[in-house]
Amino acid sequence: MTLPGSADDRAEASGEDPGVGAHEIADAVERLATLWSMAAQEAAVRLSPHQLRALRALQAAPEVNLTGLAERLSIGLPTASRLCDRLEAAGMLERASHLRNRREVLLTLTPQGRRVLEDVARRRAQALAGVLATMEPAERSALIRGMKAFLRAPDETPARSPRPT
Repeated sequence: MTLPGSADDRAEASGEDPGVGAHEIADAVERLATLWSMAAQEAAVRLSPHQLRALRALQAAPEVNLTGLAERLSIGLPTASRLCDRLEAAGMLERASHLRNRREVLLTLTPQGRRVLEDVARRRAQALAGVLATMEPAERSALIRGMKAFLRAPDETPARSPRPT
């Protein structure tokens, strides 16, 4: 337990120790992940988190090939191929031969896939806005500043290799 005015309390207030507050942030991230997941499951088309990640990756890198998608998702090629099979069957993505290299297959989002991503994004923003509305304006401003700083910070996590399939 940390008493007000203690060294831990002062370190948290000053931001000197990056380890202070890590547990609280982890709890908040877990709550956000739950909120994100619940909002996605309320969308018109229910997709797994892996399927949503794949659609987001395709949105960020239009006309990527299967190898590129697997690398972006840190998964093996067979897993990526099965994932694309399911998304293609659901009408979310299309496979097409590359114009200059017919052996290469490009993956693109369909209009249906884009609509699903827009629906999920809208629902997630609404759910987040509901939580933010319960916060004091100063708390919201501080959170926004902190999140912007987090996004600017370099990612020092070790690179993950694809999981075996």
